[in-house]
Amino acid sequence: MLTYLLRRLLLMLPTLLGITLVVFVVMAASPGGISAQSLVEGQNLDPEAKKEIEAYYNRLYGLDDPPYLQYLRWLNNVSPIGFTFDEENRMSGFSFTKGSDLGRSFRYGRPVTELLSERVPITILLNVLSIPIVYLLALLVGVRAAVERGRSFDVSSGMIMLALWSVPTMLAGVLMIGFFANEQYWRWFPTAGLSDRQVLDQVFMPHWSSLWDIALLFMVVMLAISLFLALGRLALRPFREIIFGLVWALLGTAMVYQLPEAQRSLSLWIGIPAIFALLAAWLASSDYRLLRQLGFLTTGLLVGLLLAVYWMQGNWVRGFLLDRLWHLALPVICLAYGGFAGLAKLTRTAVLENLLSDYARTARAKGLAEAVVLWRHVFRNSLLPLITVAASLLPSLLAGSIIVESIFSIEGMGKLAVEAVQTRDRELVLSITLIGGCLTLLGYLLADILYALADPRVSYE
Repeated sequence: MLTYLLRRLLLMLPTLLGITLVVFVVMAASPGGISAQSLVEGQNLDPEAKKEIEAYYNRLYGLDDPPYLQYLRWLNNVSPIGFTFDEENRMSGFSFTKGSDLGRSFRYGRPVTELLSERVPITILLNVLSIPIVYLLALLVGVRAAVERGRSFDVSSGMIMLALWSVPTMLAGVLMIGFFANEQYWRWFPTAGLSDRQVLDQVFMPHWSSLWDIALLFMVVMLAISLFLALGRLALRPFREIIFGLVWALLGTAMVYQLPEAQRSLSLWIGIPAIFALLAAWLASSDYRLLRQLGFLTTGLLVGLLLAVYWMQGNWVRGFLLDRLWHLALPVICLAYGGFAGLAKLTRTAVLENLLSDYARTARAKGLAEAVVLWRHVFRNSLLPLITVAASLLPSLLAGSIIVESIFSIEGMGKLAVEAVQTRDRELVLSITLIGGCLTLLGYLLADILYALADPRVSYE
């Protein structure tokens, strides 16, 4: 295994070399190319100043050199070992400890490393919040749909997953901003950014002016969660459906009441509570206890928070943490729903194929419980296609964030990549390409390792 890993790591170097070379050739061969003239184009400068700036760019980036020499110079700068140059940009020697330098951005005039250190954590934060949601819900729904093949849960969840998968991320983001961040409808979330300016001067954690408000919040939330979890465990299904449906009908009515008076129509007064009540009754009638309890838990938390905020008497400051989560709510939902829908369908297919296999029937014939057959035998073999999808997860973090960050005006890695391409920022584009290539190759390497862990028959010796 160690030999295989070393061989794969060594093969990454020529692969990354080819990826960056292709990107560089495309940029150099594009109309206009990358030159000092293109960088100062559109600026109202007198000829002498323009000539001096062009000379400065040529000296700093070597844009007047042949394209192959420009690429070799960039490759030498990125490599931790290579040739060193003096202030006049002349070769002065060779060093094994010169370090890696990603260069300076054309547009920002700052080191690329500084820009990436500012933007990468934001993109990582978005995906750290969305990926657990995607995998948790996808596994819960996909496994249950496979177990109940052809039944109501399988059919209804399949329709919902198909509907979610069919909605483009761009459309979903625009609709979320239009309805849930617009003064004409529900101004519940901010339209852009990661935090409000005034919150930067506040404390990190939320702060209440009264200890009674803190105690009230804790007691009401815990009581609401306990009541709804107890309701979800009731054996009387009709009673459970009616109560849960009425609660969500009241929440839907309150949602309509939050609209501006000009937007409240009879169809909304009837339609939204009715839709909420029907969906809640469907969830309450489900035999899938884990998913049902998750729905009741979320409802209890929501109802408890709403009641606690309504009964509080003092003032409170949401602080930096809650403000950041408030700003991230819509982007995370927008980033997660598509992956959740696709992965849930893939999980269903993989589990269903193994449930109908010969070894699963043999395990049942030996007297093993259905849960043991599902989780000890079937689920482990079903992980292989999921691992294959997970191999593309690391590079998709950057690709998926491009749309979301652009829509919600989040200064992350994805938006930086779009700006770099639009402005032909060569140093920035090549650096982002290098990072994306590394993530892709590491994802495939991680998938190979997980294959061996999930299936003992896989060997790389």
